[in-house]
Amino acid sequence: MSAAIVFAGVQAGYGARQVLDGVDASFASGKVTGIVGPNGAGKTTLMRAALGLMPIDSGAVTVLDRPLGAWSREGLAQTIAYLPQGGDAHWPVEARELVALGRLPHRARFAPSRAVDLAAVDEALARCDAVKFAARRMNELSAGERARVLFARALATGAKVLLADEPAAYLDPAHQLRLMDLLREEAARGTAVAVTLHDLALASRHCDEIVVLDGGRVVAQGAPDVALRDAVLAEVFAIAAERAPSGAVVALRRL
Repeated sequence: MSAAIVFAGVQAGYGARQVLDGVDASFASGKVTGIVGPNGAGKTTLMRAALGLMPIDSGAVTVLDRPLGAWSREGLAQTIAYLPQGGDAHWPVEARELVALGRLPHRARFAPSRAVDLAAVDEALARCDAVKFAARRMNELSAGERARVLFARALATGAKVLLADEPAAYLDPAHQLRLMDLLREEAARGTAVAVTLHDLALASRHCDEIVVLDGGRVVAQGAPDVALRDAVLAEVFAIAAERAPSGAVVALRRL
């Protein structure tokens, strides 16, 4: 699979505080790449850099073989769907209307929805099991229901790259598993999916590749059994893993 987003020696931060320190990493089309690391490791900053939402001090980011700076804002919005960390919506707007916002990058300003837009919204709601409350207002939904609607908005974009920052937050275990299934289904369509996760067991079982960040540096990238090998878990998280015969992490304990 080709790399949809490539980071090459990227350094970035907020003012004098450097967050990303020479990051080399990539997100492949057709794969789910998990991004894990301790709090403050640079996971969200990595996604913001990919979106052009923060300046890069040095290095380069490439999106679909084009330098990030060569993309227009409209082109990037059509190409990368972003579900931000802590994204929530308590507005008195119908869930379906919010999902329809995911189609805005594909329409001229103030233009009405087309048949293709309506179909994309319907499909996204169905895939996220949100049809049953699509007509309800966002401020009437539970946190988990709102999370599913926001994820549906990202899917409705139909972008070639999907960046999701902690989308499993606020979801019950059943819907966390459904979320990971959705991410894998999206990758099977050829989308490059990158998702930040705190649950290493969830990442180990459901991601094709994992990038481990620590202190703004990439400590490991590769298949889950490589990126989350015992030495990395001990060094970065100070934990040890209990594993299934497949090598997948099933439980963790402190060292």
